[in-house]
Amino acid sequence: MLSISDWLDYLTTNSPYVATLVAGTYLLAFACAIREVMNSRTAQGSIAWIVSLLLLPFPTTFLYLVFGWKLFDDYAETQGQASRRARAGRAAKLAIIDEEASNAWPVLTRVSELPFLTGNTAELLIDGEATFESIFAGIARAKTYVVVEFYTVRDDGLGRRLAEHLIERAQAGVSVRLLYDDIGSSRLPRSYVAKLRAGGVHVSAFNQRHRFLRIFGPTRINYRTHRKIVVVDGEQAWVGGHNVGDEYLGLVKRFGHWRDTHVRVTGPAALACALVFREDWLWATGETLPETLPSEIAMPGDQPILAMPTGPSDPLEECSIAFLDVISTARRRLWIVSPYFVPDVAIQTALYTAALRGVDVRILLPQKPDHLLVWLASNAHANAMVAHGIAIYRYVGGFLHQKVILVDDDIAGIGTVNFDNRSFNINFELTLWFTHSQMIADVEKMLENDFLSSRLTRSADVQGENAAMRFIGQAAKLLSPIL
Repeated sequence: MLSISDWLDYLTTNSPYVATLVAGTYLLAFACAIREVMNSRTAQGSIAWIVSLLLLPFPTTFLYLVFGWKLFDDYAETQGQASRRARAGRAAKLAIIDEEASNAWPVLTRVSELPFLTGNTAELLIDGEATFESIFAGIARAKTYVVVEFYTVRDDGLGRRLAEHLIERAQAGVSVRLLYDDIGSSRLPRSYVAKLRAGGVHVSAFNQRHRFLRIFGPTRINYRTHRKIVVVDGEQAWVGGHNVGDEYLGLVKRFGHWRDTHVRVTGPAALACALVFREDWLWATGETLPETLPSEIAMPGDQPILAMPTGPSDPLEECSIAFLDVISTARRRLWIVSPYFVPDVAIQTALYTAALRGVDVRILLPQKPDHLLVWLASNAHANAMVAHGIAIYRYVGGFLHQKVILVDDDIAGIGTVNFDNRSFNINFELTLWFTHSQMIADVEKMLENDFLSSRLTRSADVQGENAAMRFIGQAAKLLSPIL
């Protein structure tokens, strides 16, 4: 076998091969630069890519294929196959549209391509024990199907409990499917998947049919499903911040108490969540699942709920547009909770504008990090806002991972979206929007308790930060577009 030095000697003594490799890299870099010009959305980002591609083609070309080449026409085709645009019409025929909420929030409705659906109940699930007790109890009641989608699935205590519940239902004749993200679940052993399949569970990774390196099209490693969805029989759905791992139960010493929020919805909105999974499953496996929409849908409550899926296949940055629209309506209160806070200029401007018009703007972030680079950038962004009248709270009761927004007494959002470029523009996400007074009150009470377990950042705290930490934070902040 040739050693590395042998290969280097071979390449240097056979210069045509080296010349071909260099020429090929420059040609690919030039092609990427042309594509960036034709598909540019922000001048700053495009100029940075183009200059880097032309001046330093290696390794920028390969980084561009991973981080810069955004093309999801094939997922858009999947949405067409799944008949997304026909759903509003079917919802009208089934008489499950809440006209008042849909008319009050037209941007959310347009982004979701589905209106607010009426007749639901909703229950906040605070932290991991409550969340997974509810999920496992729901799975145990399944009669026809269970679909499960998570960014991270671990082969630990909680992961094995999930596997046991899924296998039990599959062996009882229930159709069971599990979809996980390739990157978020990169440490998931093959034996875990094999055990599920042997037990009758259909399992797929999100990019199973779309390998990371392709001759035509981009690599997929940077585009991930960050959704957390469980749906049982199209009647109940669970959506929120939890993944499947022992840390989400607070069992990992490094993090301690894990503060997170999920929500269980019962009613027509559960069907909307099932349809989101149906699109993702079709993308991942090529299998079209039946919609199995009943002629009449049970409506156990009176809450309107909107399920808003977003992702890189959207023709516009629709997740960002939706959150900007909601933020712009705030007149009294704007409370945001996110573990990762790396806002772009548009979001920063919207937050500053809200504070200037007298809105009580509060942003709740974790005190301790899980991903150090993102945490450093988050701190830099947050500290810059303190001087502009925005209240920054750091959660000190453990690690904070929930994704929640509350605006006035009008609307609350709970889901998988972090306040960063990755969630707004790169990942596949899902947010549930609520306008009912009961849910608004429940979210308000929950967040008030969270603020009591948090520390308000004062101007003196920001000014007292040592110069080295400020420099490191500002340096991390420069990487905001890819964090």
